[in-house]
Amino acid sequence: MSATPQRQFALQGAAVILVLSLAWPYFGWQIAALPWLETSLAIGAVAFVMATLSRQPWWWRLIHAGFMPLVWATQRLEIEPGWFLLAFISLQLVYRGALSGQVPLYLSNKQTVAALAELLAARGPSRFLDLGAGVGSTTVPLADLLPDSHFTGYENAPLTWFVGLILGVGRPNIRWRWDDLWQAKLGEYDVVYAFLSPAPMAKLWDKVQQEMQPGSLFVSNSFPVPGVTPDRVIEVDCTPARPLYCYQL
Repeated sequence: MSATPQRQFALQGAAVILVLSLAWPYFGWQIAALPWLETSLAIGAVAFVMATLSRQPWWWRLIHAGFMPLVWATQRLEIEPGWFLLAFISLQLVYRGALSGQVPLYLSNKQTVAALAELLAARGPSRFLDLGAGVGSTTVPLADLLPDSHFTGYENAPLTWFVGLILGVGRPNIRWRWDDLWQAKLGEYDVVYAFLSPAPMAKLWDKVQQEMQPGSLFVSNSFPVPGVTPDRVIEVDCTPARPLYCYQL
């Protein structure tokens, strides 16, 4: 089972239906109230087993295990509904990519930036595109290190885009776009960099092949293109490991 939001809701719903279909008849026969804490824990356990059997990533397993117990805890706390609206808006401002496209907010570390700077320096002045640029943790330091190159960042989460915009002030070789990465015209760049997630890589590779020019380079941080052998893998000296998968067009 792939980790799409719709299928995750279906998995959680299946766990709820399974547990309640057993619990309600049992406690109804005993003429006893349904113990909601124990029931929520049972639903979490069943959802965890289902997520494990369907080979979900570890974070989805934890989400499934804790979702219903957290619902119970939240109900007991009697939190005002307005706080949930505020939390949703905050998540949209920072994690819009994770909510809409399964692309979490990842920040490239200093070791990765150094490896990319070395790679770009060997190619000469370049037009570099960062897809899902976050707060500019890649584009801003690269723009300082390589003033003869031009750097563009695409980010669709409003708050992280705004932070990146502020950090990029005073750097004329940076163009900062508030836009969906799928709207980027990849053919305008020599090097395209992505630090996304496994989910969009196959679709992104199709876009890369259709738009990027011969001789250009696609670099993916941590997540290889499924079924495609990279021309080069740069092992970045950091923990956890963040290899750079390089695909020459």
